[in-house]
Formats: sequence, C-alpha cells, structure tokens
Amino acid sequence: MSKRLQVVLPDREMADIRALAGRERLTVGEWVRRTLREARTRMSVNDPEAKLKAVRRGSLYSFPTADLDRMLSEIEQGYRQRDRARENALRWD
Repeated sequence: MSKRLQVVLPDREMADIRALAGRERLTVGEWVRRTLREARTRMSVNDPEAKLKAVRRGSLYSFPTADLDRMLSEIEQGYRQRDRARENALRWD
C-alpha cells in the first residue's frame, strides 16, 4: 500500500528541486522518490550498533584465510573440475 508524504520546503529549495528534476526530465515527485531510494541504499535502516556488535563478535573467531589470488585460483579450479565432470557424464549418457 502506498502512503502520501507531504514536506514543507522554503521557496528557494523547492525551486532548486524543480530545476534538478527538470534537468533529468522527471517530475518533482519522481525525482524525490528516486532521491529517497538512493538515500535508503546508502544508509542502513538497521541499528548501526547491532552491526558493530556482530562484527566484534565475528572478530573473536579464527577463520581460515589465504591470499586472495590463491583463493580465486582455487575457486576457478573447482569450477573447471566440475565442468569437466559434467562433460564426462554427458558423454556416457
């Protein structure tokens, strides 16, 4: 369900928004919706403290790591082995 949002702006600010929307050939409403969506993607709706708590909790563990190039190489090698196995299976069908 959609909700209407009413915002009171000073004349100068509204004129600037109209100009920005016009530059992109958008209505003011569409320009505002897009701008709000962009702001939502940049800012988390969730509590930043909860994210920090999760990161701190994760940092207590010791996970295996490797050089990034080596990890990517090993992943690619696994894909190639999988593809060869599929090709071989298709030959036998």
